[in-house]
Amino acid sequence: MTKLSVNINKIATLRNARGGNNPNVVKVALDAERFGAQGITVHPRPDERHIRYQDVLDLAKVVTTEFNIEGYPDQRFMQLIREVKPAQATLVPDPPDAITSSTGWDTIAHQSMLKEIVEELHEIGTRVSIFINPETKYFEPAKLTGTDLVELYTEPYATHYYENREAAVKPYIEVANLARELGLGINAGHDLDLHNLAFLKQSIPFMDEVSIGHALICDALYYGLENTIQMYRRQLEM
Repeated sequence: MTKLSVNINKIATLRNARGGNNPNVVKVALDAERFGAQGITVHPRPDERHIRYQDVLDLAKVVTTEFNIEGYPDQRFMQLIREVKPAQATLVPDPPDAITSSTGWDTIAHQSMLKEIVEELHEIGTRVSIFINPETKYFEPAKLTGTDLVELYTEPYATHYYENREAAVKPYIEVANLARELGLGINAGHDLDLHNLAFLKQSIPFMDEVSIGHALICDALYYGLENTIQMYRRQLEM
């Protein structure tokens, strides 16, 4: 079964637009779990323009499903992981000013650094996922870092889905099979939505987890959060 982790960054973006605590990030996370989310994902950034570091501390006290913290492994991020000890940490190569994740790790050039970070996270007791592009050359080096999983960067798949979905998903099937052969778990995320999710799942039925935020929160404006989460769950059960 492929699990659905709901990224609640956009809830924090909405809250921050007016100050105060409406919508309440913690309450939304708890509601999402109650409505069927099998994990909660957050991606705190240095400028705290959406999820704040205090949000992560507050969420860690109450989230009962898998808590997944994404981010660039700088000193502040690593300190946060040490304090929270989440179930999973997803390492992304974003520079501090990035609007959103736009590429995966070059696991060849950064293999040594990533290996050190993975070892430290394992000592904390946190499972590790590395954000990665669908290019075979990066997977064996990723395995050598000691990571538990890779998260496939799916923006290129989503971009080309309507042009030719079979061609769009082909490199993902190839690298997913390679990851499986290497003994790596497989997550996926970025620009997945109600239109393209089911086909990705059908093409890679052994995915462990998808992390979805922007599209899911947008859909919730029309369908309601509870109904939307169930709609995404059904896409993963087709």
